Amino acid sequence: MIDLEFSFTSEVWLWQAEKAAWHFVALPVEMSEDIKAFTKHLARGFRSVKVEARIGETRWKTSIFPSKEHRAYILPIKKSVRVAEDIGVDSNVTVDLRVPT
Repeated sequence: MIDLEFSFTSEVWLWQAEKAAWHFVALPVEMSEDIKAFTKHLARGFRSVKVEARIGETRWKTSIFPSKEHRAYILPIKKSVRVAEDIGVDSNVTVDLRVPT
């Protein structure tokens, strides 16, 4: 098996719930379609896919989730990553993403 590797730039946006808020970036639609095609056997709850991500010098493991609104996967950006890389809402970030297959 091979790992899928991608790089993209996207704008950080905020999703707010009643008691919490999360920061996300949306993957490009075509990239999301490729990931979905190659990872159907790996999809977990909510059709999420485990990934390894990097922004700047910060790496972390997380999952991407399909978003009907964006017609693409979305990647949550942890607070520790946002602090380490000085990222806020509306920041443009370049993400290196690895999908272990």
